[in-house]
Amino acid sequence: MPLRNRVAPDGTFHAVTARGTLMGNRGGRLHNPETRTLGRARWRSRAWICCEIAFKNRHRSVMGAGYTEFFFLDEVTALAAGHRPCFECRRRDALRFREAWARAGGNQLPPSAPEMDARLHDERTGGRPPVRLGTLPDGAMARIGDTVVTPLKGRLLGWSFDGYAPATGTAPDAMAELLTPPAIVSVLAAGYQPRWHESASV
Repeated sequence: MPLRNRVAPDGTFHAVTARGTLMGNRGGRLHNPETRTLGRARWRSRAWICCEIAFKNRHRSVMGAGYTEFFFLDEVTALAAGHRPCFECRRRDALRFREAWARAGGNQLPPSAPEMDARLHDERTGGRPPVRLGTLPDGAMARIGDTVVTPLKGRLLGWSFDGYAPATGTAPDAMAELLTPPAIVSVLAAGYQPRWHESASV
C-alpha cells in the first residue's frame, strides 16, 4: 500500500501510487515511525520547504526515524500547498524566489526565510479567497468544485496526481477558490518561474 505522503495543491495528504518529482517537509516528524502512518499534526514549524529528491548522494528511509518526507507532482503543486524552495538543496531557486518576493513587495532588501515563513503561515491558516481565473499568473492554482486548475501560456490546465491535462469547460472569467497563497501568487506575477511536471508541456 502507498504511504500517505503525497501532497495535493490544497496542502492535504494522500496515499496514491503516482510518484512525485520533488520532496518537502514541514519542520519535523508528523508520523509514527513504527506504523509509518500520520498523526494529527500537520506541521511542526512554519518552515514548509520544497526540496530535491536527490541531493549529495544522501539516502533516507521514507517515514523513518527522522522528519516526515512529503512528495509533490512538481513545484507548482508545492507552491500551491504553501511550500517555498529550500535554501540548501535548491539554493539557486530559493534565491530567485526571494528576489521575486522582494520585487513583488517593492522592497530593495530581500526578506529572510523566517519572514517569508511567517507570512506564508498566516496565509496557509487563513481563509481561501475567491479569485477570477483570468487574473492569475502562470502557475497559480485555484479550485472550482473538485477541479484544480492553473494557467500556463494562455492555456488552462487541470491538475491530478498523475499530471496535467487541458481543462475543458472552464471560462477565464469564472470565479474560483484560490489555493496558492497570495504572497506566492505575487512572487509568480513578479517573474519567478517554477518547475512544471513534464505533462504540462504536452
